[in-house]
Amino acid sequence: MSRILITGGAGFIGINLVMRALERTNHHVVVVDKITYASTDLALAALTGHPRITLIRADIADAAAMATVFAEHRPVAVLNLAAETHVDRSIDSPRAFIETNVLGTFVLLEEARRLASSLPPPAQKAFRFLHVSTDEVFGALGPEGAFSETTAYDPRSPYSASKAGADHLVRAYHATYGLPTLITNCSNNYGPFQHPEKLIPLMILNALEARKLPIYGDGQNVRDWLHVEDHCAALLLVLERGRPGESYNVGATNEQTNLALIDHLCAALEAASPAGSNPAMRAAGFSSYADLKTFVADRPGHDRRYAVDASKLRAELQWQPAWTFAGGLASTVAWYVEHRASFDASRCGYNRDRLGLSAAAPTVRV
Repeated sequence: MSRILITGGAGFIGINLVMRALERTNHHVVVVDKITYASTDLALAALTGHPRITLIRADIADAAAMATVFAEHRPVAVLNLAAETHVDRSIDSPRAFIETNVLGTFVLLEEARRLASSLPPPAQKAFRFLHVSTDEVFGALGPEGAFSETTAYDPRSPYSASKAGADHLVRAYHATYGLPTLITNCSNNYGPFQHPEKLIPLMILNALEARKLPIYGDGQNVRDWLHVEDHCAALLLVLERGRPGESYNVGATNEQTNLALIDHLCAALEAASPAGSNPAMRAAGFSSYADLKTFVADRPGHDRRYAVDASKLRAELQWQPAWTFAGGLASTVAWYVEHRASFDASRCGYNRDRLGLSAAAPTVRV
């Protein structure tokens, strides 16, 4: 049984990808994850005890640890999802983003290059290194158009800059060493297992507790929303049939302003757990989840609009999203309602206070 290595497999997209790989392939899945705050108890439970999963707690920036992983397991493919991902946290503490997203990707590329060079020619040709990135590397769009694979990079936050740097390294390793690399740049994901620092689970869990639903700025920032299962289906397609050296955008053509998204969430919550029957809402004196909407100061460097052109992925690999936005959002809300106890502050290490405010402090100018 061949082995594939999924880094960051205990994270949000990672755990969904591991589950899909087990369902749709015959691979043994080696999961490498640092097990940070973003690795939920639910994800770790899903990774434990499965006969086709080997879970290794390690940092991808630890060269000695990665050398051991590659030597012992000799994967036929690497899917790099390990990353620090939250923009607000990158504003407060950018170092971790450089260490994991840039240095960690470099370490993986070096080990992949070493392994691939030791393989016979047919196995070298079949080897793949798939790097999972983000549409945020492209910067911000105006009111029209969409990011394509040839859009110039223009990152605006420490997070997106670190991902852009990693993307460039991956391309360089293909051009310089001939490593069979692939890059995907996806739009905003949503679905089960996402940490509550991210917008959709934050709003769901806050609403269930009758806490404020903070809306940055005027709420008109636009994002292109993609269900995580559709993203994972695209990743396996790219791994199997993508052309080495190429990048592929992944998006569902589903643009929503933040304000509209929260309105959709409030409606889905009313269907799944009506406010009138919610003790927390009654105690707080609210009759509707929409009453919790609260506008707050905008995030520093908040890109106005993202939209992804996934026509290359659709045309070359015949990928199509399976989820409608309404169906995906309803399913996601229902999942968090069912698992809300797993996301209290003591279990997930986050009390849902706002992050990313340190940029408001005076900066040192020289």
